[in-house]
Amino acid sequence: MANLHLEDVRSRRKIGILQMKIKLSLVLLLIVLYWSLLVPDDLLSQGLKGPNVLDAKVKSFLEKRRGTWTDLNVPERDGKLLYDLIVKNQYRKALEIGTSTGHSGIYIAWALSKTKGKLITIEIDKERHQRALANFAEAGLAEYIDARLADAHDLVKELRGPFDFVFCDADKEWYKQYFIDIYPKLEKGGCYTAHNVSPGSRGMAGGTRQFYDYVKSLPALKTTVDESGGGLSISYRLR
Repeated sequence: MANLHLEDVRSRRKIGILQMKIKLSLVLLLIVLYWSLLVPDDLLSQGLKGPNVLDAKVKSFLEKRRGTWTDLNVPERDGKLLYDLIVKNQYRKALEIGTSTGHSGIYIAWALSKTKGKLITIEIDKERHQRALANFAEAGLAEYIDARLADAHDLVKELRGPFDFVFCDADKEWYKQYFIDIYPKLEKGGCYTAHNVSPGSRGMAGGTRQFYDYVKSLPALKTTVDESGGGLSISYRLR
């Protein structure tokens, strides 16, 4: 009889513990449901698809592709510099002339994901354009990019703007004309950057030299050059 009584006590204790666990689970479920009703959908989505998740995806993609960006793309150093310029100045309306397969565009769009901005990027070559689209999607940045297959000689003139950040890395003989077409659409305080600009190099001639001499001559611009990578001119439109 004593053994039966002990077994009965143990059985009741197990049932009580189980009931308590069920009650706790129900309470937690109610708390979660209540919290989800109070918190806006955009904040919930940020928790599931937030900056930390995106950062991890972009970093993983760039690490996987490191050393493979050989088709008219910028080096990693210049990509990071473009990223820093946008985040530091909180630029949101960016234009890239010359997408190639998307290395620079990934850094620009990644920065714009921090500032809630968007990039328009232009590429004339269909194959490079298609590869860039695939790279943007794989990096998780497609929603921040409006990639256009077009002749920048024509499209740059047609774009309405305004822009607060521009990166030019297209045909060098047209560098000066690209700048002339965009400058009226560049906001005060905005930044115009161009690749392969190295004033100290004998190799900088023709269109690149004409562009550099022109922007340096404009009193409304403050122009410097970072030569730690492939040579990046950085021109701020003074306020």
